[in-house]
Formats: sequence, C-alpha cells, structure tokens
Amino acid sequence: MVEQNTSKDEQIGFHKGALSTLAKERQELMKLVGIVEQLMQMHVSALKELGVDLQDLADKASKEQKKPIEDLVDKESRKV
Repeated sequence: MVEQNTSKDEQIGFHKGALSTLAKERQELMKLVGIVEQLMQMHVSALKELGVDLQDLADKASKEQKKPIEDLVDKESRKV
C-alpha cells in the first residue's frame, strides 16, 4: 500500500488516481460484458430458429441430477 512517510496530500492523490483508473477499468469491463451478452443472445436466437428449445433443455437439466446445461447441449448436438 502507501508508505507512512508520504504526505497526506500525496496519499489522497494516490487513492484518487487509483479510483479513477479502476472506474475506467470497470466501465470497459461492463462494455465487454455487454458484448458477450449480445453474442449469447444471437446464438440463442439462432438455436431457436433451428428448433432447439433451450428452456426445455434447462428444465431437463434441473430434473436430471442437476447436470450443467452445457452437458445437455453437447448431448443434443450428438443426436443431430
């Protein structure tokens, strides 16, 4: 962290700078999350158009020993 030998003003400046940088990093991370969400929605839409019912897969996942949806999707894709 910050050494005790630095002045109070220097410590304040350090912490303000760190918060500013972290706020910008958080903003960029949120942009990335938004992009990933859009891509996921595009894939969901494409699967719906191809006749894959993701809600049905999710229901099966909750009933079948709580298997992850990824396992069920892999299993369904092997059937095709």
